[in-house]
Amino acid sequence: MSQETRWDTRYRDAGDDYLFGTEPNRFLVHRAALLRNGRTAVSVADGEGRNSVWLAEQGLDVTAVEISPIAVEKARRLAAGRNQAIRFLVADMLAPDWPPADLQKAFDWVIGIFIQFVGAAERTRQIAAMKQLARPGGRVLLHGYTPQQLVYATGGPSTLENLYTREILLDAFADWEIEELVDYEDDIAEGMGHKGRSALIGLVARKP
Repeated sequence: MSQETRWDTRYRDAGDDYLFGTEPNRFLVHRAALLRNGRTAVSVADGEGRNSVWLAEQGLDVTAVEISPIAVEKARRLAAGRNQAIRFLVADMLAPDWPPADLQKAFDWVIGIFIQFVGAAERTRQIAAMKQLARPGGRVLLHGYTPQQLVYATGGPSTLENLYTREILLDAFADWEIEELVDYEDDIAEGMGHKGRSALIGLVARKP
């Protein structure tokens, strides 16, 4: 099953509900003051728009990238309901020719929230694409699950290789300035998809 088909199915099966809710990710929200150090943001694998809409509400010029047309349609409705203008792109961030030239080095912030739908090989491609999106001096904010999440099973991937460790992220961003790297546990409630005690990790890294 392709990623597009897989995610179309999940978002369609949620019906009128939002699979991961409509409220933004808490790790992202807690860095609101830091986000003011920029004007443009791109949210990759943005899903149904909860994070991109919140970013726009912070005054950022936001682009949202998502592979599922069904999710993008729901995101458009969310943005319209909250009077936010967002550039929505239906695209596969893992495609070999992505990102296109007009998106490269274009953003102050590159946001990836729970984008752990690939294993180690494709993750290298995924992070490389995120790095290409950031302008010099721009930042990547990444939030996801650690292997302990397999014990909690309250959301996220069920495959060990898809999960982040400190070592994985330190290696992936070894050529950048890592401003924050924290792993922790928290109780989260993000729609039907993420609910309960969770093993989490967050990173903010700045491009040279």
